[in-house]
Amino acid sequence: MLSHVNKNLIIRNFQFNQPVGYDVLSTKRVSHLKGKNLRKASVLIGFVERPKGLHIVLTRRAKHLKHHPGQVSFPGGKFEESDASLKETAIREANEEIGLNPSLVNVIGQMPELITVSHFSVTPVIAIVDPSYSVLMDKNEVDEVFEVPANHILDREKMFSHTFRVNKQDHRVYAIPYKTHFIWGMTAQIIQAMQKQLMH
Repeated sequence: MLSHVNKNLIIRNFQFNQPVGYDVLSTKRVSHLKGKNLRKASVLIGFVERPKGLHIVLTRRAKHLKHHPGQVSFPGGKFEESDASLKETAIREANEEIGLNPSLVNVIGQMPELITVSHFSVTPVIAIVDPSYSVLMDKNEVDEVFEVPANHILDREKMFSHTFRVNKQDHRVYAIPYKTHFIWGMTAQIIQAMQKQLMH
């Protein structure tokens, strides 16, 4: 268990360390999509300062959704023409999905875009969220909102990976369990890159 994860460390390491790319073996399945006309999207990685340390806001997606149903994910969604930037997309989507008030979100930067199997190019936006925020879930999008301690999410020893071969190519998938939740897919890929960037 990491004990030294705090807001200042996150801000400092995120702003001063070079962005880290995603694991090549975990992005191989979508390498053929590079340069294609992909839909833009973004997710909000919200760090919240609690008395027992920093936490990260996560959701469990509604089971009936077309893309990644029932998966644990960061709040987020598709870029709309009315959005001034992908940063604004992440904040708007977090407001629509979980009722997060935009005035309580302080963005500190963004990570490189990640291409997904569902033909999206997703930009993770990292922010500090005021602990006074309240949740108002859109039940059509989200089944659950919960927080996970940052020292669990950012602990490399908690991250599992598995490499398998498909069509003579190696592919790697990541997963990080937390209590009854199993975090995998795109969300775990983002967390793995964030671990590398923030926890030198």
